[in-house]
Amino acid sequence: MAERRASAPAAPTERTSLAPVAGDGAGALELDRLIHERVRLGILSALAANPSLTFNALKQLLRVTDGNLSVHARKLEDAGYVSCEKRFVGRVPQTDYRLTDDGRRALRRYLDHMEAIIGATRAAEPK
Repeated sequence: MAERRASAPAAPTERTSLAPVAGDGAGALELDRLIHERVRLGILSALAANPSLTFNALKQLLRVTDGNLSVHARKLEDAGYVSCEKRFVGRVPQTDYRLTDDGRRALRRYLDHMEAIIGATRAAEPK
């Protein structure tokens, strides 16, 4: 029988705090770890720029394997950030993804946080 480890992986919606940036009176910025991953950020960004994309279109755009895309898309779907519709075109299965309103808000928050970090970093550069 396999032994279970005591430390389970963190939940995908867990957030991590960044230390306050110099001059930032608002305190620590929270970065959404669910989005802060290359493939998931790519999925959300692609869907923000398109009304919907098929599994194959996302796979080609992001240059990932079927398994890799499937795992990351499922995490976003479980979080309510993307919706997934499976159908048949003729006899061929097709999966379409769309960005949900929650996903659009989460991406906007993430981008706002990244812009704040970039702005604070540039402001702290020596003149």
